[in-house]
Amino acid sequence: MSTALSAFSRRRFGQLVLGSGVAAMLPRASFAAVPTQTPLHGLSAFGELKYGPDYAGFDYASPDAPDGGRIRYSVPSWFFNQSVQTFDTLNTFVLRGNAPPRIEKLYDSLMTSSLDEPDSLYCALAESLSISDDRNTYTFRLRPEARFSTGAAVTAEDVAFSYLTIKDKGHPSLVALLRTVADVVAVDAATVKLVFTGRQTPQDALGALGIPIVPKAFFDGRVFDTTDLTEIPGSGLYSVGRFSVGRFIEYERRADYWAKDMPFARGLNHFQTIRIDFFRDRQPALEAFKKGEIDFREEFTTRSWATEYDFPAVKDKRVVKTEFALDKLPRFQCWALNQRRERFRDVRVRRAINLCFDFEWTNANLLFGLRTHSDSCFEGSDFKATGTPSPEELAILGPLRGSIPDEVFGPVWVQPVSDGSGSDRKLLREASQLFAAAGWKQGPGGLVNGKGEVFRLEFMINGQEQSRVYGKFFDTLRRLGIDASFRLVDEAQYQDRQSNFDYDMILAAFGFTATQTKSGLDLFFGSSSRDSPGSYNFPGMADKGVDALIDKVGAATTRADMTTAMRCLDRVLRARLDWLPNINGGARRVAYWDMFGFKEKPDYGFPVESLWWFDVDRAKAIGRA
Repeated sequence: MSTALSAFSRRRFGQLVLGSGVAAMLPRASFAAVPTQTPLHGLSAFGELKYGPDYAGFDYASPDAPDGGRIRYSVPSWFFNQSVQTFDTLNTFVLRGNAPPRIEKLYDSLMTSSLDEPDSLYCALAESLSISDDRNTYTFRLRPEARFSTGAAVTAEDVAFSYLTIKDKGHPSLVALLRTVADVVAVDAATVKLVFTGRQTPQDALGALGIPIVPKAFFDGRVFDTTDLTEIPGSGLYSVGRFSVGRFIEYERRADYWAKDMPFARGLNHFQTIRIDFFRDRQPALEAFKKGEIDFREEFTTRSWATEYDFPAVKDKRVVKTEFALDKLPRFQCWALNQRRERFRDVRVRRAINLCFDFEWTNANLLFGLRTHSDSCFEGSDFKATGTPSPEELAILGPLRGSIPDEVFGPVWVQPVSDGSGSDRKLLREASQLFAAAGWKQGPGGLVNGKGEVFRLEFMINGQEQSRVYGKFFDTLRRLGIDASFRLVDEAQYQDRQSNFDYDMILAAFGFTATQTKSGLDLFFGSSSRDSPGSYNFPGMADKGVDALIDKVGAATTRADMTTAMRCLDRVLRARLDWLPNINGGARRVAYWDMFGFKEKPDYGFPVESLWWFDVDRAKAIGRA
């Protein structure tokens, strides 16, 4: 099963952006205990800092590994307006256009995250920060060494321009991070202040500290949200090299990178060339890997993993087929039924549709028994609720009684288990009863409402694999009288229709961070994002009870309080089924040509282009040097 979807990560944006923190001077001190008016090397949402002010580098980095060589692959994750099928712009900061994945590697930010902590950021472009006594102003002192690829110094004006312009014209995901930023002020060339509204939580504030910085001078006479193939200079390690639109793009390691010996960058990003290849479908990408035209592949299609990795290079061990542990992060793969269309607003309809998917049959017959059925939007994490609410959860849920479903106060909703026949009569009878209770009865043309309108459901997809895996599901929907169909569209149309909520149903897969923020949760579940083009509120949900729980998560001052509030949110989301949890995998399934070196995978990310390196001896041994 291939997700074939954009993978949004609140954990990192190339280790730059989206919900990280910056770490306090003392480990395991609460955020409230972080000293004010004191230069800091970082912060964390809950004070859980691993690295001290004099750290030499991250433990998962490899400072002794060789630099050079290249990696060629089709990426397993991407962000914002990026696409793995094609690209038509090098501007990834806006909603329009399709940008190439890993373009974020061109840009540094004030802070950068570590991959072996759940929520920490450390100074990058900034050499220190301090917090005002009222905790509403963060003052950054920029490193004097910091330079853009143009050779120009990174100044406070560049920082202020980047923040204010992205807040005004940026991609909705970036705009959401800056919603509590009131102003950004360049005090002098090396000092910049981020001024917050006073309504921010620590998580909100820290989430705003990883915005990529671009040079103000570059945009003199240019429109920020123009989508063309002009490289926007950054201060990061890589710049754009060769590219061919729709085929490939190469990122080249800069010899003059200003931060190569800085602790936050030391021992990372060893490849001289990172090449991203683009494919319209997964099968050509797999064939390219078999031929050695691609070096690394993360496989999401269970059929391929089970049946297509028996080619000669695997048998003679030139290609390694293996599994890595999943990140210690919530995993989300769900269907969205678009409630902007009236027929999907009744929860009974959503439950009925969910009952028509026979996971047990699908897993046994199409997925080689390699998947599990998800119950939650936060699968594999401590945020997933179990059993009945705890006393701590009831303290949060009790005041919301009447604005949240009554079943939230009982055992948490779990997926039905079918008899595995592909046509479980008990579940289908229940589905029919739910449709009838919601006003949909059998008529001459199928399932119709009181107006005689036929129930139609179009599943928008951008790859054939989904029609194979869910074909039986749609056969069942049609048996119940639904006019159910797949609509295969190209990547550009998919991106446009998704951004503008023009669909009945889509499948979405995302990665969440270990620390949740109000702004991040709002993008997926909050009323404020329902009508915001480019948000991830694909179902179009808007519920005051859910909003109240998101506020509770954002206001949490300890990890325990955040986890409790998240479990409450999980209970409500599962009772409402705005998002229909779908399928989950138990490992990262990876194959690669055996010419790379690497250390043990860190807990909170797997960016092979940053962590691995080219091993000349291994490459020679398999004839690939």
